[in-house]
Amino acid sequence: MAHSGIQEFRLPDVGEGLVDAEILQWYVGPGDRVEVNQMICEIETAKAAVELPSPYAGTVHELLAEAGATVEVGSPIIRVDDGSGGGEAAGSAESASPSGDAGEEKEKPLVGYGEKAASTKRRPRRRPAAAANGSGPATAVEEPPAPEPAREKEAVAPVLTKPPVRKLAKDLGVDLRTVEPTGEGGLVTREDVRRAAEGPAPAASGAPAAPAEAPAAAPAAPAVDRSALEERIPVKGVRKRTAAAMVDSAFTAPHVTEFLQVDVTRMMKAVRRLRERPEFADTKVSPLLLVARALLTAVRRHPEVNASWDEQAQEIVLKKYVNLGIAAATERGLVVPNVKDAHAKPLPELARDLQALTETARAGRTSPADMTGGTITITNVGVFGVDAGTPILNPGEAAILAFGQIRDMPWAHKGKLKLRKVTTLSLSFDHRLVDGELGSKVLRDIGAMLEDPEGVALAWG
Repeated sequence: MAHSGIQEFRLPDVGEGLVDAEILQWYVGPGDRVEVNQMICEIETAKAAVELPSPYAGTVHELLAEAGATVEVGSPIIRVDDGSGGGEAAGSAESASPSGDAGEEKEKPLVGYGEKAASTKRRPRRRPAAAANGSGPATAVEEPPAPEPAREKEAVAPVLTKPPVRKLAKDLGVDLRTVEPTGEGGLVTREDVRRAAEGPAPAASGAPAAPAEAPAAAPAAPAVDRSALEERIPVKGVRKRTAAAMVDSAFTAPHVTEFLQVDVTRMMKAVRRLRERPEFADTKVSPLLLVARALLTAVRRHPEVNASWDEQAQEIVLKKYVNLGIAAATERGLVVPNVKDAHAKPLPELARDLQALTETARAGRTSPADMTGGTITITNVGVFGVDAGTPILNPGEAAILAFGQIRDMPWAHKGKLKLRKVTTLSLSFDHRLVDGELGSKVLRDIGAMLEDPEGVALAWG
């Protein structure tokens, strides 16, 4: 078989068993020169946004997926001409029998993700059923599909539309090729499909009918199309994974939530003192830092709360390390990156790691490694002006602590009613792993440490 100078780069699995990813943006285009390990695109997986490096050096021959498209793992996304041979052999190599020797060649390792087979067995193509839930990116729909995968598809003019519109056309029996597009850039819209389905004139009954049988609202419904007042958001990537994980957690782990109001006036004074110390000169010190330290101290005292449930083995797995998760709201949805081995970090280092973790998450740059392996989580709902909540457990964890807003409230202090800084803590836990007594002890200890942080050596422990 003749060697081809055209190298195909297939979308790798950059996480743990991911099925697909969305191409967020390309950094290169046809004709651009690329080097090995040069970042060529950014993708969003079900776990995080990740940049992909090129395993080849050469000239970009073709981009095989547009920005905004969702691509299955293992599908080719870019062709690079490495200058070693004729470019036309790539198509024949691609169409070779999957059982042949060429199918078992190994692709150059993708930096950071290990070595992968260049042509592993393709996953079955999924039909865009999820499109009924939202208006995903515009795609070129070819009807009918071409018999040959490589060359023949140019014979049919594509119709530019969105997956939900394509489904609507199918349900109404409308051939998209016969529809006059009115959308921007020649896009076929819902209204275009409905007009084509109605035909030259709206269908009207020739037989006389009683007014009650033909209410005015029925024929008027298409004219008052409220879809223009609706926005459909595709559920994919991080948001899709979070939704699935939360449903799975809510309906597999028996949740219990306990609440505790705490006077944190002294904690707030400790925060101000820490900000003045040289160890924290370039670090953001917030109340969350001392809440995290209090939780880590409580875990050391009650290790059973830092555990997971092994359903297959029917065992409780106690973790002798703490990977502290911090729930962060981002433009792509809720993510929970974690600080590895948080239990072993002194307070200044913990403060720096928490700051870096949240800044990276909000910038949408959290790596898949930072999203896995968490053992217990804090969610800071107070930043949204919320007092308390009943947080859902991060899958695989035994407990999650919600930290509410800090407010001035009348409080009994040293026998007198005074205005104090008060917050509400909420601890949700898996009742298979944590009973009411253990959960209450953990929450009580966290509250006591926040009321008197220096008393338990929180500040410099």
